[in-house]
Amino acid sequence: MSDGPDTMVRRRRLAPEARREQIVEAAVCYFAEVGLAGTTRDLAKRAGITQALLYQYFRSKAELLDAVFARVYLDRMAPHWPGLISDRSRPLRDRMLTFYGEYTAAIFTYEWMRIFMAAGLAGEALNRRYLEHVRDVLLAPLMAEVRHEARGDLTPDTEDLWNLHGSIVYLGIRRHIYHLPTPDDVMPVIERAIDRFLGGFRIAAPADSAAGQETA
Repeated sequence: MSDGPDTMVRRRRLAPEARREQIVEAAVCYFAEVGLAGTTRDLAKRAGITQALLYQYFRSKAELLDAVFARVYLDRMAPHWPGLISDRSRPLRDRMLTFYGEYTAAIFTYEWMRIFMAAGLAGEALNRRYLEHVRDVLLAPLMAEVRHEARGDLTPDTEDLWNLHGSIVYLGIRRHIYHLPTPDDVMPVIERAIDRFLGGFRIAAPADSAAGQETA
C-alpha cells in the first residue's frame, strides 16, 4: 500500500531555521489576509503544521507578531538609505527621488500595506515602533538636508516631512487597501510631489535651473 498524503506530511522534516522561516512566511500571508485577530490555530493549519509545533518556535502570538514585524517592516529598510539622504555630493532632489523610488518599491506590496493598516486599527505597538524608526532614521536626516538647502525665512519641521511622506505612502494605500486605480509607474507622481515640497522652501530643482537657462 502506498503512503497517503497525511503520512507524507508527517514524514516531512525541516531543519529548525527552515521551519522557522516557513512559519514566518505563512504568518505574513495569513495576517495580511485576515488581520491580526487571526488565531495561531488557524495559522498552523494553513502552514501544514500543528499548533504545538508552532509554539516550539514562538512562545506566544506576540512573539510571532514581532517576527512578522521584523520581516515586513525592518527587513525592507535598506541600510544605505540614511547615507543616501545625507550625501551632499548629489543634488537634494536627486537623492529624494532615488530614496522614495527605492522605498516605495520596498513597501508597495499587499502584505506590507495590509499588515500596516491592520496593526494600526488593532492599536498594536508595531506601527508606532515602525513610524518612530522612520522618523529617527529617515525623516530626521532628510529634514536636516532640506533645512541646509532652504532659502528665505521658511524652514521645514517634522509635520512638513510627514505630510510629504504620508502623501507618497497613500499611493500604496489606495492601491492595496481601497483597490482604487493608481498609476502603474508612480515615479512621475512622486517627482511632482517632491518638486512642490522643495519649491515651498525655495529649493530650486536642477531641471528648473536648466529650463531657465534654455529660455533665457
